[in-house]
Amino acid sequence: MGITVTLALTCFGFFHCEETEPYTSLPNIIIIFTDDQGYGDLGSFGATEFLTPNLDQMAANGTRFTHFYAAQAVCSASRAGLLTGCYPNRIGINGALNPQARNGISDQEITIAELLKSVGYSTGIFGKWHLGHHKQFLPLQHGFDEYFGLPYSNDMWPIHYDGTPATDSSHRKFKHPFPPLIEGNQTIERITSMEQQDRLTARYTEKAVDFIHRHHEAPFFLYLPHTMPHVPLGATDEFKGKSDQGLFGDVIMEIDWSVGQIMSALEELQLKQNTLVIFTSDNGPWLNFGNHAGSTGGLREGKGTSFEGGQRVPCIMQWPQTIQAGKVCNRLSSTIDILPTIAEITDATLPDHKIDGISLLPLLMRHDAQGPREVFYYYYGRNNLEAVRYKHWKLVLPHISRSYQDVLPGNDGIQGPYNRDTVEMALYNLRRDPGEYYDVQALYPDMVQTILTLAEDAREELGDNLTGRAGSGRREPGRLGMGE
Repeated sequence: MGITVTLALTCFGFFHCEETEPYTSLPNIIIIFTDDQGYGDLGSFGATEFLTPNLDQMAANGTRFTHFYAAQAVCSASRAGLLTGCYPNRIGINGALNPQARNGISDQEITIAELLKSVGYSTGIFGKWHLGHHKQFLPLQHGFDEYFGLPYSNDMWPIHYDGTPATDSSHRKFKHPFPPLIEGNQTIERITSMEQQDRLTARYTEKAVDFIHRHHEAPFFLYLPHTMPHVPLGATDEFKGKSDQGLFGDVIMEIDWSVGQIMSALEELQLKQNTLVIFTSDNGPWLNFGNHAGSTGGLREGKGTSFEGGQRVPCIMQWPQTIQAGKVCNRLSSTIDILPTIAEITDATLPDHKIDGISLLPLLMRHDAQGPREVFYYYYGRNNLEAVRYKHWKLVLPHISRSYQDVLPGNDGIQGPYNRDTVEMALYNLRRDPGEYYDVQALYPDMVQTILTLAEDAREELGDNLTGRAGSGRREPGRLGMGE
């Protein structure tokens, strides 16, 4: 069971060839997934006014992926893509499921946790789930042995962003209950105050470290999807006022501390060398929250858009036995590629049904390898194909988009307005123009046609509401009552 890798295989310039002792043990796997952390919100990706020393050390020990994409630029869809290796619209998950939702992840889908359980892993999740809050959708029914966390976003509660209770029965927040904190399948408390929100990062971390200690003698999969820095922001007293950027910076510094706690546990138990740790975010920053939002690092727009600031996210991978230290990978890659990568590493059997991810193992073994992915589809909404990337080219397709341009954001936790943008078709060369400033389709008409052909392939398989296409390869989500 598993793979046998010799260090001789990695003599592409980052291990000495005389080190040829084989190792056969399956690696531990940890995925740390933050919420609304932008491309520019890590020190190694250019952040200012707060420090992320543990994440910077992780980058020094591993590889930074600079063209890495969330599956979609919104909470539930993004998590569905990560855990199943599928574009979320393929499996019927879109948007951000709210407390009134009666759908969730189908029991016909195979998650990373189920994949790894099939080859003997212990599995645990500590943090935000957001793939359905009814029991049949919760983590224990989808491959996880342990769960502690919130079933959906921390702003889905009957409190406005200014901290006042939602008393207007016509407002969507009025219908939200106080979110449950779930352990296993049971609600153990309700989150009713900001003081409880302040402790979430620390509580998830404590549970995660305990899980590592309890399962260190056999391979484990730890999924740590932080609630933060999604608004409302919360941090413990130890981190409030610690950064020069205000509460947002404080929250990121506590997440960085959390990463440090995980790394310290691995060091203590001598697990660091054979543990694959992946750190990334579910989408870009929610920019209309102003100083309570992050940075895109100069990329266009933010969360909820198919421009680069919405979907390109920071990613660091560390696995000292295999991944080259201190390097940068500029190859196109995505969260949907993580499941097949893990499957190849562990020799686990891929699902029988179609997935969209491609194994990144060649990039992990050799950072200058030819990237396995050349095409990425930017879907949003119910099933709108809004852009296609091919190599370093991106064709933005006509659609209506939220926009953060030409409107002032809010501040101190208060949400500012959105603008509404009627987007016309445009071709961008992301190598020269990552900010998507100038349309070059008149200069490269052949590339436009090449990418339009790829868009048609996607519409045939995955559909496209913008052009009235249903798609032949889509599957239904789970619905309340199904499978019980």
